[in-house]
Amino acid sequence: MDGMIESSAGVHDAGARRVYLDNAATTWPKPEAVWLAMDRYQRDNGASAGRGAYRHAVEAQRIVMEARRGVARLLQVSDPRRVVWTANCTDSLNLALHGYLRAGCHVVATENEHNSVLRPLRWWSDRWGVRVCFAPVDGAGFVRPSTLAGLLRDETRLVVVNHASNVTGALQPLPELAAVVAAHGRATLLVDAAQTLGQVPWELEADARVLVAAAGHKSLLGPLGTGLLYVGPGLEEELLPVPQGGSGTESERDTPPESLPDRFEAGNLNVPALAGLAAGLDFVHQRGVSAIAAHHRELANALRTGLAGIPGVRVLGPSSDLPSVGVVSCLVDGFDPHELAAILDGEFGIESRAGLHCAPRIHAALGTREHGGTVRFSVGFATTPADIAATLDAIRTIAG
Repeated sequence: MDGMIESSAGVHDAGARRVYLDNAATTWPKPEAVWLAMDRYQRDNGASAGRGAYRHAVEAQRIVMEARRGVARLLQVSDPRRVVWTANCTDSLNLALHGYLRAGCHVVATENEHNSVLRPLRWWSDRWGVRVCFAPVDGAGFVRPSTLAGLLRDETRLVVVNHASNVTGALQPLPELAAVVAAHGRATLLVDAAQTLGQVPWELEADARVLVAAAGHKSLLGPLGTGLLYVGPGLEEELLPVPQGGSGTESERDTPPESLPDRFEAGNLNVPALAGLAAGLDFVHQRGVSAIAAHHRELANALRTGLAGIPGVRVLGPSSDLPSVGVVSCLVDGFDPHELAAILDGEFGIESRAGLHCAPRIHAALGTREHGGTVRFSVGFATTPADIAATLDAIRTIAG
């Protein structure tokens, strides 16, 4: 069937407009400058960063530092060397957890956490006696600062907070939660900013005792294969270097370098992807995070309100008047989430994500785990009101 895509749910015209609403997984499309920057590096440079003093190697290093500066500017920190490159946010969280935890310590996390946090914590619990407790969420998906404070102990070493849920979109009161951790005096805060960095203005102090993990391929608009971990002042002395290997500096030593960021960046960096990330960050700065946040909020609220008005549709998470990012999850009576997502794709060309979204604890808290999760729609910088209208029309048709 030329020009047609078949699915178990029906047939969709391949020439029809693609409605992409899976930006919480990875943003698409990227700004044109991202692809141009990657192509330019691959065609005209191709050298490793930090591995030579010749012209193209120096230029590769400049590209890497330009991206670091772009992240530092978003976090409002003065030292871009504290931005460590990783393969993705999962890699960043693993570096933070495996590098910072110690046998027998105590950790507080939240019900919102992703498997990138839950699985390493379980590994440490099973093998090294790490004690983990989880702060519950309220009906809208928020962690109350008083609840978090009640879970801290004298021996608490780390507090992990998912800044915004990839299931409900609930945006946590990060400054208040960070103040609770700071008042404890001995714990470090690890922020999973996968859904927020580049989409909402950053609110923590530059000198906070904090580790921040984020993905380059989401709201920073870079390509897949990019992630970062920001290491707050003094924490590099407590964070173990995982992995270890060549860094291009201090090569006479058989131990990892002491200096940042080389201490945590073993092996060659993904310079083609970082060239694209630098361009994505430039796009974010030019447009402005506040403007991006307003765009996401307007479209997500329109989707949330519209879905709530359709009989047989249940919307999860915060109402439109509460803080959130561009993520909206729902259930439709009579439809398994995976079935619904297949119909949306096959018959309407609307790309969403169904399931537990690698965050089983929040689904258990919301009562959606036994349903197989939810269908999640997530907007991006390129999402339009027409995309939202098309999605609402499709859900009305399916639900009716």
